[in-house]
Amino acid sequence: MTLSPYQMEMIGYCAAFLTTIAFLPQAIQSWRTRDLSGISLGMYSLFTAGVGLWLVYGLIIEKWPLILANALTFALALSILLLKVRHTAKK
Repeated sequence: MTLSPYQMEMIGYCAAFLTTIAFLPQAIQSWRTRDLSGISLGMYSLFTAGVGLWLVYGLIIEKWPLILANALTFALALSILLLKVRHTAKK
């Protein structure tokens, strides 16, 4: 099967949308409840760093699906990570 560049780009946008939107419920719940007891600080630190690197990679190769999805996911993950750090520091 051969895909056109447009079709490949649309797959990228769909994947970016789905993986980013899937993350939104966790972010909303964390902000609302401030209950971060089930969230691992180590995992979220690594995840946020990884998403940050995906964002840098997207910027380097100038691929908008990667840039948009990872910019939004990075912002969401960083906000949860900062809540977790603040919550952990209060204990």
